[in-house]
Amino acid sequence: MPESLNPKPVQLLSVVIPARDEEGSVAHTVEELHQTLSARQISHEIVVVNDGSQDGTWGLLQELSQRIPTLRPVNNTGPNGFGRAIICGLNHMLGDAVVIMMADCSDSPAEVVQYWDLLNQGHECVFGSRFIKGGGVHDYPTHKLILNRIANWGIKVLFRIPLNDTTNAFKAYRAEVIEGCRPFIAPHFNLTVEIPLKAIVRGYTWTTMPITWRNRRAGVPKLKIKEMGSRYLFIILYVWLEKFFSRGDYRRQIQPTSKEKSP
Repeated sequence: MPESLNPKPVQLLSVVIPARDEEGSVAHTVEELHQTLSARQISHEIVVVNDGSQDGTWGLLQELSQRIPTLRPVNNTGPNGFGRAIICGLNHMLGDAVVIMMADCSDSPAEVVQYWDLLNQGHECVFGSRFIKGGGVHDYPTHKLILNRIANWGIKVLFRIPLNDTTNAFKAYRAEVIEGCRPFIAPHFNLTVEIPLKAIVRGYTWTTMPITWRNRRAGVPKLKIKEMGSRYLFIILYVWLEKFFSRGDYRRQIQPTSKEKSP
């Protein structure tokens, strides 16, 4: 992985959370996140994107915003989909870095703080992995775990990278990475591989850290594996073609520092 190139401190952290029918979980997620970041005095905003919920998610977010000043509910009025909801949140965020987080209490707010710390060490991307020392999963359905490990092994081999949990959504990026990886084309859960793979292929600096995943406390999972297999494959091959056949046309352009510029 490339060495860090961007030591600039992060001033405002955006946390983008897609939410579809998460009435049973989203309030706990937002409250715990706000308390954790406030305790560390981390300047932040929580951008929760309501993605066509049919339950009381939107109304609950409106109520929460009255007592949590950093919460910014956004209603995705366009086509729905997990990836589209995240893109909507990225379009609305104001921070100079972002953490993408789930609404179902599966991700830890304490690990958002760790993302913040690593971003402020100069990394442009921080990728959480559940499958390195210190990471873990709790109550992960066996069939999903098996498919997850096969898919991530395939990505690791295909792209020749040490990252072993590319499909996990819970990751952090500086804002310039997000802008440098546009346009995003994945409308569903396959966005979780499009962003990190594009960031790697386009030459942004990255590191990994262990994270822990816990199964949701309420509601039903939104990821339907039978519907997503070909969509994941499409995005993986799309970015793979960019890596090996675009001749570097989309790689980030690093501007020389004043010391490096010619007189």
